[in-house]
Amino acid sequence: MSLIKSISGFRGTIGGKPNDNLTPIDIVKFASAYGSWLLRKAPGKKKVVVGRDGRISGEMVEALVEQSLLALGIDVIHLGLSTTPTVEMAVVFEKADGGIILTASHNPKQWNALKLLNEKGEFVSGEEGKTILTLAANEEFNYATIDAIGKIIPNSNSLEKHIEAIVKNSLIDIAAIQQADFSVVVDAINSSGAFAVPALLKAIGVKKITVLNETMNGEFAHNPEPLKEHLTELCSTVLNKKAHLGIAVDPDVDRLCFVSEDGNLFGEEYTLVAVADYILLNKKGSTVSNLSSTRALRDVTEKHGCSYFASAVGEVNVVNKMKQEKAVIGGEGNGGIIVPDLHYGRDALIGIALFLTHLAKTKLSASALRASYPAYFMSKMKIDLEAGTSLIKIFSTLEEKFKDFAINKEDGLKIDFDKKWVHLRTSNTEPIIRIYTESTSQADADKLALEIISVIETIK
Repeated sequence: MSLIKSISGFRGTIGGKPNDNLTPIDIVKFASAYGSWLLRKAPGKKKVVVGRDGRISGEMVEALVEQSLLALGIDVIHLGLSTTPTVEMAVVFEKADGGIILTASHNPKQWNALKLLNEKGEFVSGEEGKTILTLAANEEFNYATIDAIGKIIPNSNSLEKHIEAIVKNSLIDIAAIQQADFSVVVDAINSSGAFAVPALLKAIGVKKITVLNETMNGEFAHNPEPLKEHLTELCSTVLNKKAHLGIAVDPDVDRLCFVSEDGNLFGEEYTLVAVADYILLNKKGSTVSNLSSTRALRDVTEKHGCSYFASAVGEVNVVNKMKQEKAVIGGEGNGGIIVPDLHYGRDALIGIALFLTHLAKTKLSASALRASYPAYFMSKMKIDLEAGTSLIKIFSTLEEKFKDFAINKEDGLKIDFDKKWVHLRTSNTEPIIRIYTESTSQADADKLALEIISVIETIK
C-alpha cells in the first residue's frame, strides 16, 4: 500500500488499485474533496491555481485534477510546469481561492502528490485538512450543471512575477553578485529547477551557469533527495570546472543544498543557518526551525542578540511558530528556507539569491563561510516497536531520567544537554521511534543515539 492521506495533502505511487495507490479514481476523489471544501467555505465563483513539477506522471495527474475542479464549477489558473513556491505566490498574485501543487517533492519518480493551499498560498491547516479528508472519504461532492462548469485560465508569467519579487527584495544586492562574477553549477534533477534556477541566477547577475540533468523528463538521474550520497556528480563538476558554488534543488524547488568550491557539501542543515546569518546582520528579529534541525541556527541567532524558537516538525508548524514569534527568517534543516517578507513557504529561489548576496558581501569562499559557523554533527537512527509497547511509558521514563535537562514535548520528546540534544518522534506510517541526535562530533552524536536506544530497550 503506497497511498498516504494526510491533513496537508495526498501522496502515493502511480498505478495499482484504487485506495491502495494514487490511481485516477483517487486523484479525482481528492481533487473533488478539495474543491468541495472551497465551495463550502463561502458563496460565489471560485478559482484555483494548479502547477506541477517535471514528473513523468505530471501531465496525467494535472489533467485529472484540473478537469475535476472544472466539473465542480471552479475556474482553474493553469500554470503547467512550475515550482512549489511559484504556485504559492501565484495564489496571491491571481487573487485565487486556493492552489494545488502536483509534486511528491524529493520522492522517487513513481510517486506523485496533491499538496493543498489556502487563499494565502499557504498549506491548509490541520483542521481544514481533516475536513477535506472527511469529504473525500464520504464522497460528498456536488458537481456543477452544464452551464456552470469552470474554465481553464492559462498563465505563463507567474515565475517571472516570482523572480521579480525576489529581485526587488531589499536584501538582495545584485551589484555585489555581479561584481563577484560567480561561476555556478546547478543540478536540476530533470525537473522544474532546470528552467527556474537559471532564470533566477540570470536575473540576479550570474552569467557563468552550468546545468546538470537539465532535460525535464522526470527520469531523475539520481535519487532526487539532495543528500551527499546523491550529489557526487555535482561535487565533481564543481571541482572540475573550478566553480565558486554548486546548487542542488529537489524536483519542486522548495529545498536547497549547496556544494562549496572544494567539492564538499556546505550541508543542507547549514543552508538556513547561512541565510539567517545574513538576514540578521541587516534586520534583527527572531528565528524558527523545527525541533530536529541543527543547534547552529540558535547559536547564530543569539550571536546577533536575537531569540530562537523551535517548532514541531512540518512546514505548517514552522510557519505557525514564525507568525506567533514574528520571525524574520525560518525553515527546516532539510534545506527549506522561509522568508516571510516574500511569502510563508519554503523557497529555494529566494534562498539562492540571499546566499549569493551573503557570499559576495563577505568576500569569502563557500568553504570559508561554512567554517565560520559552529560545527555540529547529526545522527539519525530508529528503533522498532514491538506490539503492545507503551510509548507513554518510554517517554515518561526518559523524561524522569533526564529531568535535570531542558525538555520539550511539543513534538515527541526533545532533551537538550549542554552541547548536544536528542529528539524522539514516533512515525505516522511505521511502528518505530525515530531518534535524531546532534553533537560536536559525529562519534558523540552516534554514541548519544545508541545510549538512548539502550535505555529504551530496558523499558520495553
